[in-house]
Amino acid sequence: MKHDLLHIQGKPYVLVPLHEYRVMTGGENAEQTGEKGLPGDILDTLAARQDTPLRILRKDRGLTQQELADAVGLSRPYLTEMEKGRKPGSVKTLRALANALSVDTRHLLAG
Repeated sequence: MKHDLLHIQGKPYVLVPLHEYRVMTGGENAEQTGEKGLPGDILDTLAARQDTPLRILRKDRGLTQQELADAVGLSRPYLTEMEKGRKPGSVKTLRALANALSVDTRHLLAG
């Protein structure tokens, strides 16, 4: 495995290629890890953490906020607050969202 050692504000960090990171975290082999249809580009987007996982996954599934909110019995404004990271959502809500998006609940918590 190729890697680089970086020091940021005096702390050491290891920089590894994204493909290697996915293999290390179990995201590369969907059938073996129980992934529910997350392609590499979506895993890359989630790993980049430039947006909330809920928004990334909802858009990947081609759903509007209203469609997803209706599917899980939430109000659209509440879902918006969750997408912006202002509301955490209950465990029950996160499970319902994960089911509606056909992903493992852990992907919604990766933010």
